[in-house]
Amino acid sequence: MESIIPQKTGRLLSLDVMRGLIMIFLAGEACSVYESLRELHVGGVFDTILLQFDHHPWHGLRLWDLIQPAFMLMAGTGMYISYAHKREKGITWAQNFRHVALRALKLFILGTAVQCFYKGHLVWELWNVLTQLSVTTLIAYFIINRSYTFQIVVSALLLILTEVLYRNILMNGFDTPFVEYHNFGAYMDTVLMGKINFDGWVTINIIPTAAHTIWGVLAGKLLISRRTSKQKIQYLVMAGVIGLILGFGLDKMHITPIIKRIATSSFTLASGGWVFLLMAFLYWVIDVKKINKYAWIAVVVGMNSIFIYYFFNTVGYQWFNGAVAIFVKGFAGLAGIAPKALAVLSALVTWVLEWGLCYWLAKRKIFVKL
Repeated sequence: MESIIPQKTGRLLSLDVMRGLIMIFLAGEACSVYESLRELHVGGVFDTILLQFDHHPWHGLRLWDLIQPAFMLMAGTGMYISYAHKREKGITWAQNFRHVALRALKLFILGTAVQCFYKGHLVWELWNVLTQLSVTTLIAYFIINRSYTFQIVVSALLLILTEVLYRNILMNGFDTPFVEYHNFGAYMDTVLMGKINFDGWVTINIIPTAAHTIWGVLAGKLLISRRTSKQKIQYLVMAGVIGLILGFGLDKMHITPIIKRIATSSFTLASGGWVFLLMAFLYWVIDVKKINKYAWIAVVVGMNSIFIYYFFNTVGYQWFNGAVAIFVKGFAGLAGIAPKALAVLSALVTWVLEWGLCYWLAKRKIFVKL
């Protein structure tokens, strides 16, 4: 399997693994793995663990709430590493900006288009992660050449701006900063799209979550610097601990609640903290200790992350899941397996097949890039 893993000198294998793991988890959701397991109602610790694979309904933080922050942060890390390599080849910031801007445009189009697939007709909705990433990518790129201090200050100002907007712009019906459907973010959705999201998501999450992408740039700059591996891990852990202290501190002191759906500043800090700690751990295990025998399982998905994300949200959502279910439930049903267990089996088979598609593409060196 070694031939599948990219052998490029200086490549961070841990980043490919992290990206792949995130996409594998997301594919599991799209294949209804967690939903079908929850339907078993096993109870006890099993149900408690499964609860972590669903977003918190409002005030609080679960494992699943870290998926988008990790996605955003990794995008910033990858962007900086790519830019640094291009800069070594003599490609200027302005020359590369054309590529970044075009990629952002593609992300925006894909993100808005996937909402149409969800609804089955044309809609104008800006809540998809790709749409938001298209904006945060540009924000991060504009300051990609600036110092660590400058980038940290900008990210802090974005969080402060979020606080100011929610606390000070109080419109009729949208005048309670941290109440679902009645906050400034929901109001802006009525301005931008003429509607609100009944799951509580808001478009202006792009402001605080841009901090995640900027922090990703900082992580990328650190990880390819000449600092020792020990120093890199120490800085990542330090950043993680600071994020957790600030984020949970704001929440516990009843200053700003941790709410993922409107990406409060406390959520942004706390989630960023967890992602930094995960990044430090994977870097230590995979790139430093070289414990990467099975890294290829995640890497084959990470190398085609945009492709598989779009696949399970379009073809998978509209056809593939159901097509697999026809055969799995049909044949397995003949053995007298209970319907709820059949649903779990069908979801797991679909999940494995989607991973197999990524494996097939990787073996043939087919990588879909924007």
